[in-house]
Amino acid sequence: MGWTRDRTAEVRERAAREQVARHGGTVDRPLDGGRVLPLAWVRARGGDRTPVVVLPGGPGLASVLPYHALRQAAVARGLDVIMVEHRGVGLSRTDGTGQDVTTGDVTTAAAADDVAAVLDANGVDRAVVLGTSYGSYLAQVFGTRHPERVAAMVLDSPSTGPGSVPVLRAHLRRLYRDGADPRTARSARHVAALAAAGEDPRDLTSVVRTVHEFAGPARLERLLAARVRGGARRSWAWIAGLGAGESAGRREPMIFDGDLVRPIGIGELGFGVPPDGEVLDLQRTYGDMAGGTGHAAPYDLAAARRGFGWPVAVISGERDLRTPRPVAEQVVAELPDGVLVPLAGQGHSATDTHSLAALNVAHVVEAGAHRALPRLAGRLAAIPRRGMQATLAPVLTAAIGADTRIDPGRRCAARSDV
Repeated sequence: MGWTRDRTAEVRERAAREQVARHGGTVDRPLDGGRVLPLAWVRARGGDRTPVVVLPGGPGLASVLPYHALRQAAVARGLDVIMVEHRGVGLSRTDGTGQDVTTGDVTTAAAADDVAAVLDANGVDRAVVLGTSYGSYLAQVFGTRHPERVAAMVLDSPSTGPGSVPVLRAHLRRLYRDGADPRTARSARHVAALAAAGEDPRDLTSVVRTVHEFAGPARLERLLAARVRGGARRSWAWIAGLGAGESAGRREPMIFDGDLVRPIGIGELGFGVPPDGEVLDLQRTYGDMAGGTGHAAPYDLAAARRGFGWPVAVISGERDLRTPRPVAEQVVAELPDGVLVPLAGQGHSATDTHSLAALNVAHVVEAGAHRALPRLAGRLAAIPRRGMQATLAPVLTAAIGADTRIDPGRRCAARSDV
């Protein structure tokens, strides 16, 4: 008998509950109307250090099940890691009666207060807060609401809200519309040709973003050139489908619950900003969320960052197109004691795609040496990769290689890309 979707969900839930029973617990959090949310959390103690609270991205990523390997790696480094199952997600999806919480229950302010409640339950006064992508946004909300609980902070691929959308568009178009970087100039001409030929604009954006981040600009150029010639149909369709599979409204129980957190993505993160009609717009990849109505941002985080009185390390991947380098640099400029940690050859969210590098950054920050991180960035980027970056990059490379033809004069350039 084959595995059904329900059976898979059942096994995952059992595994997640076992993790909480062995390594965590629940905290009752009040909801409107006298309801109560049993909020799940887990903790992995690798030593007697200031705990590191890890906040995943999404919004919608669960903490308990997907980050088991990361917590094990943290323990091996002697770190003490606490993770909270975000309200509306995974084991924190239902109230005490077993009913789903509402979208009105799921706000960043409430989620930040949940983190404080879990610290209370663990007897922790202050923690290092490591947030990645959406988690970096939540970390900033937490720092704004509970500054006395923050010892230090790591913002991995920092998200700053709707105001960054013009910066994201400009960065992507500088590379692949304007060809301002010599490494992408030829690809920009291919993008223009494909757009003029009527290539689906959402697929075009998804493919450019995914291949650039995970396989690099040389392999993207190879794929685009083949597509212009009318080839690469299989790899193109598959890669475009990968982007479509990241829809923030999808559900994969105990892994990703995007439906109840949608208003956060639409309103606070800027997923609801409508496409502007020009080529290469990441807003197209958010599907029906674009133009939708969501939760308003509760704070002016740019102003709040200027008052952060603790050390902050900002991790920025060289290839990140979702929260690109200009956004990270702006965040660092607004922080009283912030440093940029640039990772060569890295895309979005080191916590998910280069977890050992992210944990090393957290370790250095916890030890009080965050100002050493910029000069250590090269060594951090060179650490052997685990997770999505290690698995997806070779698969993309193989798929593109099998579905394209490389002109002899261009083989060297393709092989030199890392």
